[in-house]
Amino acid sequence: MNEPTTLYIIRHGKTMFNTIGRTQGWSDTPLTKEGEQVIRYLGLGLRNTEFKEAYSSDSGRAMQTARIILQEHLNGQAIPYTTDSRIREWCFGSLDGGYDGELWGVVPRILAFKNYEDMMTNRISYKELADAIIAADTANWAEPYEKIRERVWSGFEDIAHHREKNGGGNVMIVSHGLTISFLMSLIDESLPMQIGLENGSVTKLIYENGKFTIKSVNDTHYIGEGRTIFAKH
Repeated sequence: MNEPTTLYIIRHGKTMFNTIGRTQGWSDTPLTKEGEQVIRYLGLGLRNTEFKEAYSSDSGRAMQTARIILQEHLNGQAIPYTTDSRIREWCFGSLDGGYDGELWGVVPRILAFKNYEDMMTNRISYKELADAIIAADTANWAEPYEKIRERVWSGFEDIAHHREKNGGGNVMIVSHGLTISFLMSLIDESLPMQIGLENGSVTKLIYENGKFTIKSVNDTHYIGEGRTIFAKH
């Protein structure tokens, strides 16, 4: 009999760009020393969770996060690990690498809102967000909504389906804040836009017979547990 298929979807650790308020998207910076330490705590907090396999996006910050977790979690046990470009962050085109204020300054104006807070209060859709990013992108690199939707959904669904047909169990996945938030909206359209996911937070999904169920979002208690374990040694 199969075990339940459970995805532990982790937002990567805090990076240099996260710390100074720059938009990463498909650009990349490594984790800061503080960011690395928080992910070590996360790995310790997850050490009693058995993972059948592990995945991350192909972005450096996600791969670095996955390796740190696996180093702290393994205790000598090898877990198959694969990267998947489909679960990387949204591409912000020419806004990649710029300050967050540039992205969240121009996008609300394109959508006819006064500011970021006004835009979020009015609960825009992810399609509206994607269309506004394309409108703001002067390099024509940003992805259309349908392309983002197809790659993100197929990436996570293929991972879940593969695990289910191979006996189920837990899967560790390291991805990105907006991508994880977007996936939640595809599962439950009533959810608000969760742009503020914490670095190192865990969002947990159950997958059964082609359907996802959200169990928890933005859970940071594993980091706290790992910090306690670390302090005892």
